[in-house]
Amino acid sequence: MRVCFYAGSFDPFTVGHLHIVRVASKLFDKVIIGIGKNPNKSRRFDSAKMKTVIKELLNVEGMTNCEVIEFFGLTIDTAREYNAQFLIRGIRNGIDYDYEENLALINEEISGLDTIYIRAGSYGAVSSSMVYELMQHGKDVSKYVPGPILESIK
Repeated sequence: MRVCFYAGSFDPFTVGHLHIVRVASKLFDKVIIGIGKNPNKSRRFDSAKMKTVIKELLNVEGMTNCEVIEFFGLTIDTAREYNAQFLIRGIRNGIDYDYEENLALINEEISGLDTIYIRAGSYGAVSSSMVYELMQHGKDVSKYVPGPILESIK
């Protein structure tokens, strides 16, 4: 079984994240979506609630080969725990690529896991930080966040 691990803060989960999961779910038998919990960073939205709503969204979308978890610690350790052979990362632009490539090199050296990049395509301008900032200023973010996610974070 081909298993991949897609880690992120998903704070919140955006249409760009959904695009990455859609592509990954077609390429792999199982996609583990890991909501990373870092004690050194504060979250804007509750991770347990985000996990529940992402699961509901994936069910509505018919992506039954996806599982959503929360995790602490290193991505590579959790990926191994779930028998993933690959890490999935979304790439929006060249800056993302440079950053992600450095992480991929270290992750591969330490764990042997390959990283597969999936382009964000038309969602390249969308980021969780951008969504949060727009929300803070009362702007409509409905085209950047899937409906069920938006309803849960209002």
